[in-house]
Amino acid sequence: MKQTWWKEAVVYQVYWRSFLDTNGDGFGDLEGVIQKLDYIQNLGVDVIWLNPCYESPDFDNGYDISDYRSIMSKAGTMETFERLLEEVHSKGMKLIMDLVVNHTSEQHPWFIESRSSKDNPKRDYYIWSDQPNNWRSYFTPSTWELDESTGEYYFHSFAVQQPDLNWKNPEVRQEVYSLMKFWLDKGIDGFRMDVINLLAKQEGFPDAENSEDISYLGNNPGIHEYLHEMHEEVLKHYDIFTVGEIPFVTPEDGLLYVGEDRQELHTLFHFEVCDYMAHWDMKRFKEIQRRWYHGLWGKGWNSQFLNNHDHTRLVTRFGNDTTYRVESAKCFATLLHMLPGMPYIYQGEEIGMTGVRYPSIEDYNDIAMKNRYKEEVEKGRNSQEVFESLLHLSRDNSRTPVQWDDTENGGFTSGAPWMKVNPNYKEINVAQALKDPDSVYYYYKQLIQLRKQNEVMVYGNFEELFEDHQQIYSFTRGLKSEKWLVVLNISEQQVQVHLPENLTSFDRELMISNYNNQVDGKSKFLMKPYEARVYRLI
Repeated sequence: MKQTWWKEAVVYQVYWRSFLDTNGDGFGDLEGVIQKLDYIQNLGVDVIWLNPCYESPDFDNGYDISDYRSIMSKAGTMETFERLLEEVHSKGMKLIMDLVVNHTSEQHPWFIESRSSKDNPKRDYYIWSDQPNNWRSYFTPSTWELDESTGEYYFHSFAVQQPDLNWKNPEVRQEVYSLMKFWLDKGIDGFRMDVINLLAKQEGFPDAENSEDISYLGNNPGIHEYLHEMHEEVLKHYDIFTVGEIPFVTPEDGLLYVGEDRQELHTLFHFEVCDYMAHWDMKRFKEIQRRWYHGLWGKGWNSQFLNNHDHTRLVTRFGNDTTYRVESAKCFATLLHMLPGMPYIYQGEEIGMTGVRYPSIEDYNDIAMKNRYKEEVEKGRNSQEVFESLLHLSRDNSRTPVQWDDTENGGFTSGAPWMKVNPNYKEINVAQALKDPDSVYYYYKQLIQLRKQNEVMVYGNFEELFEDHQQIYSFTRGLKSEKWLVVLNISEQQVQVHLPENLTSFDRELMISNYNNQVDGKSKFLMKPYEARVYRLI
């Protein structure tokens, strides 16, 4: 298998507006990221992924871009960004940025021109029709919005403020390649590519049989030609790392994007777990991991994550954020860092931050949640029932400010925070974690260090054990003569583990565990709730 720096990397995601505010305006900023680089570096990560900080009206938290070559005033200035990049590199880390080129802001100069008249030279930069179909967008009941000035509808996969670019237009593609080179020439180390598989649209926009299944938005004919062209025009000329956000894919589809012989992308996020598992489902999770391992191993590279800025924090969604918060946070950390693929850490995950429950819809910022709430209530559903149904998967669960200490607003801001800090910041915060040698933070640090020192965690093959067990997830990783055994009790009950006969002849060296005082038998042992153990087999 080809070895590369990015396969060996651990990525830390910085959602800067919720990271650290240094000027008291209530929004995190790039200066805040600079001030906390030592903290990120101390964790041991290699790559920082920075969410969009480009100029934007901010309808969708920066994913509606009005100028790709400037920095949003909330985030800072270009000088601040360049200083951040320099500091990241000086500390031996790399920085990747969000590339958001499926759509722009409606306030982007291209769209302002495009909507000004039907014969404007930039009309074809976007997708226009006088015959809208029945598709729904991620955020609204329709992908089409009437523009009264020209009497036609424009297409938007997300909010009405985010019109989709027309990738069939070669001028659009050249504009995108130019802006990519602009940032790469500044020295960034790659891109996380937002919904990159949505660029190609179905020819003719036929009505969908089931408009609620929005998979018709992605993986359409032409997408691989676009990405191969992007590789040829831009990506292959830089030593960078690319990861595509790619919903609606199977492993077979995924390999078309990241196969090492394809010359498209390096790796991808698929969403079979985070989009389709509202709660922990052991059988389903095992089946997903099994299929993706067999689909990609030796041919392409996978990513491992259980939360990000769009998905509820993992201890609340999949673990136990009360009695076993620390144990379940460490257990899932072990899972992610031991599975084949690249582990991603979302800010605050490393201290076991939890989801949040605000009392009212008015307390939420998530545009997807608020739009869905409005749509369902207008259908006549009970407003409290709708509110309750949306809480668990609201994107705001992961967007609350980082809890740095137990001072007001968790040390995030001296002003009024753009989003309320989770009330549990007095008990769960970075300062507390750094003082406690048994904290979630130091466990993450230990896992990352193990990965740096042991190639088996990166390049080792994967063999699953106890496939049908409903509480135990266990597997081995093997590389040359090295073999490691991972055993995880992902439940709130104690479980007796009986090792397969072919493993009982080995001596075992415990590499990491989230409980102290393990009692080992040669062939069986008792595991506590959310206990994780990793052994080297000798």
